[in-house]
Formats: sequence, structure tokens, C-alpha cells
Amino acid sequence: MKFTFAEKRMDSSEDLRAYATKKISKLDRFFKTEAEAFVTFSLERGRFRAEITIHNNGIYYRASELTSDMYASVDSGVAAIERQIRRNKTRLEKRLREGSLEKDAMATASFVPASEEEPAEEFQIVRSKRFSIKPMSAEEAILQMNLLDHEFFVFRNMDADDAIAVVYKRRQGGYGLICDDGLDAD
Repeated sequence: MKFTFAEKRMDSSEDLRAYATKKISKLDRFFKTEAEAFVTFSLERGRFRAEITIHNNGIYYRASELTSDMYASVDSGVAAIERQIRRNKTRLEKRLREGSLEKDAMATASFVPASEEEPAEEFQIVRSKRFSIKPMSAEEAILQMNLLDHEFFVFRNMDADDAIAVVYKRRQGGYGLICDDGLDAD
């Protein structure tokens, strides 16, 4: 497993990094190919946050834990990701395509910081993301959205000729799907 560490408003010790590496490496047994782990340590109002994101074959597993001890935050984060993997790996294998966890990923994300020299306007974009949109079913997109703990997820709907689609969480409960109707606008 490849590791990337980051700190926000604190400096992490080599012991903390070694501890996190040891704990997170135990999750490697769930993956057939090498996974990437992104770990961010931060200090927020006197409490310690450990954010752990694992990327493997186009699927992201993410947990963020806030406790009074950084080591406890790492432990809680690893336990949360292990629960996600166990719960969703079975669901992916049963409900979606066979071998979906072994498939090579086409999705890669990159962050493009907003330019500081642009004049401030009424609608200012403060962060942009670029990523490849992977073809998948709506169910797989909902699963990926839940794993990332996001409110919406953009994907290519393989059930609708790879049309761009968005799934989202509804305030009243359940999920919504927005999909291109395929008609050209004049």
C-alpha cells in the first residue's frame, strides 16, 4: 500500500506516521491490487482529527474521526473503513457486475486551485476538480457516493448509453437520479 501523509495546523511525529502506517496496512488484505492511502492529521479546537482515504481500483473508502487523542482517531478511522469495506464489498460482488472490485479504474481525481489573481465576482469558484467519469450503474454510483460520504455523485450511466448522470441524496430520504434525456437542445 502506498501512503501519502499531510498535516493541517500541526506537525506529526515519525512515531504517529509509523503507527498509522501499521494500522492502515492491515486493510491491505482486502484488496487484490495495490491500494493508495491518503492520511491527513489535523488539529481542530484542541481535538485531533485523522482523515483516512483509501483508493483502490476506482473505489474510494473514506473516514474522518475527531477525538482527544490522535492515536485513537487513527484507530477509529481504520475501524470505520474496515466496516465500510466489509459491508460494501459483499454488496458490490452480489448486486453489481462480477469482478467489479478487480477492474482497472479509469477514475482519477486532481485538484486545481483557484487563481488568486482573478477579480472577485458575485459567484466566485474557490476550488475546482477534474476527474474521469467512469461508466457504472446507478446502484454502483449510489454506493460510491455513500462511501465518499458525499451528497451527490456524477457518473456515466451504463444503463442509458453512457449518458452523463447524477445521483443525489434527497432531504426526504431516498435517492434521486438526474440523467440526460438524449434530446438535442435547439
